[in-house]
Amino acid sequence: MADYLDARAGQGAKPASLGRYKASIAKIHQLLDLKDPTQADLVKLRLRAIRREKGTAQAQARPLRFKGPVRDVERDSPRGLNVRALLEACAGDLPGLRDRALLSVAYDTGLRASELVAISINDILEALDPEARLLAIARSKGDQEGEGATAYLSPRSVRAVAAWREAAGIDAGPLFRRVQVRRYKARAAVKGRSIDSISGRETWDLRKTLSKPAVKARVEYDIGAAALHPGSIGPIWRAIIQRAFDRGALGDLTADDLARLLKGISAHSTRVGLNQDLFVAGEDLAGIMDALRWKSPRMPLAYNRNLAAEAGAVGRLSRKLE
Repeated sequence: MADYLDARAGQGAKPASLGRYKASIAKIHQLLDLKDPTQADLVKLRLRAIRREKGTAQAQARPLRFKGPVRDVERDSPRGLNVRALLEACAGDLPGLRDRALLSVAYDTGLRASELVAISINDILEALDPEARLLAIARSKGDQEGEGATAYLSPRSVRAVAAWREAAGIDAGPLFRRVQVRRYKARAAVKGRSIDSISGRETWDLRKTLSKPAVKARVEYDIGAAALHPGSIGPIWRAIIQRAFDRGALGDLTADDLARLLKGISAHSTRVGLNQDLFVAGEDLAGIMDALRWKSPRMPLAYNRNLAAEAGAVGRLSRKLE
């Protein structure tokens, strides 16, 4: 068991992954009524040594905050990479309407990718605010037994979802689906040929004598019946960001900034961004854990570590000394 942990660490596995492997092997032995090898002192010492050598810090997804890296979420203007600019830059075609609704709902709810693509039409419920809605979450990573939870959908998300549903004609089933785009180029008119011009060395076809009208360029869309795959969410976020940059919506970012930022964007970025915005807005840890359905304070505190340093004693002092 200790050699196995060493081998996986040598292959690049992080300490957190090694901990999961160890727990899985322990569980299998328990289910089979076998002696658990992971409880041996040698195994525990080897895992502790790997953690000391590699460190236990985990790579964090780059946050997608609503106004970007701002100190005051209410008064500061959006800057940098921000959800507000991305939403405004989404096009009015079917892919753009879906992406706007998907991003807005993801930010409002802080759902993980698997939870986000699992949303169905029936999960959207009425709220006390007639312009808002509630989202029933039947199951999540922290709720494997299906106890259920509820998230809030802002009027912004409600409008985006309504526009997407109307354009896509979705009345039931999964809310977020694949959109296949087929683009056809324009073709100029073709004048029919005379029979005398068709030589004997080419295929004889009377249709060659018929004229063909000009054809305009067109775009056709095919809406899938199944839900998006969870693995598609990260690439969708990166595509939205790239298109927004190309359209000038992220004017204070350079191409080098964009390339650096895109490397850290994942499906988890909206969850991290909402977590940080709640922290900056002054919400306490209990409120953040409730809103994002955390079972432990470890991860929300980890996501807010950098912001906590800026808002801490030294950060407050330095701003007074400026």
